[in-house]
Amino acid sequence: MKIDAHQHYWKLDRGDYGWLTPDSGVLYRDYLPEQLNGHLKANGISKTVVVQAAPTLAETEFMLSLAEQSETIAGVVGWLDLEDSSYKEHYARLKQNPYFKGIRVMLQDIDMEYAFRPAVLEALRFFEREQFPIDLLIKTHQLEDTVKLLKQLPDLRGVIDHIAKPFISEQQLEPWSTYMAQIAADYPNIYCKLSGMVTEADHQNWREEHFVPYVQHVVSRFGPQRIMYGSDWPVCLLAAEYDDVYKLLESTLPDSLTPSDLEDVFGHNAARFYRL
Repeated sequence: MKIDAHQHYWKLDRGDYGWLTPDSGVLYRDYLPEQLNGHLKANGISKTVVVQAAPTLAETEFMLSLAEQSETIAGVVGWLDLEDSSYKEHYARLKQNPYFKGIRVMLQDIDMEYAFRPAVLEALRFFEREQFPIDLLIKTHQLEDTVKLLKQLPDLRGVIDHIAKPFISEQQLEPWSTYMAQIAADYPNIYCKLSGMVTEADHQNWREEHFVPYVQHVVSRFGPQRIMYGSDWPVCLLAAEYDDVYKLLESTLPDSLTPSDLEDVFGHNAARFYRL
């Protein structure tokens, strides 16, 4: 079974997507399952993991309601306020829904100091003990602090979204490649999503060869059992159509991967990581 391990749905009139404005271009409209289903079918993808795009409990509940209505959603990665003293109660309530499979910590646009606050660290240690999946949304300049954070959470069941957003448009590999290699080697519970790459490249002029060193570095360091395909649809539409994103990963993966490895990358790893 093929699984897209990272995509989004949103409905603008819900009002909690502050980052979406009329200046967002193609993204400033509703995106719901009926708009994605044809692309999934065309690429042989049976299920998806839908990931939060707003830091609210209401959006998590919205995604869970979509999962209950859509045959293609296998799981939801939601959001919790880790500084809210009642986060455990919210977690226990959400876990009653069988589609609630993880939470995402949105660090990319905030100071990494947030992750080291006592309340946040305590919450992350709770989820480390629970072995509940955590998506880490970070950028390359935050990798050094991410390593420091993981030293305090050595058993965290986590996945780095969008290969940590390296500077693909500038074809810059360091220090991204060094930190990613360190994380892969030292933290066997950390996975990596091969997602969100086209939007880190030149939106108008990207070429397949621009991605090869990044994809192959991730594969060589994390191995074919700790990586997973994600489209990042509809955000990917800023630079590429769904089919282009899927074909790009197919064509940039190492030729040495076996059919079994490819089944892992395009589905089995996501199913295992999120316990789908």
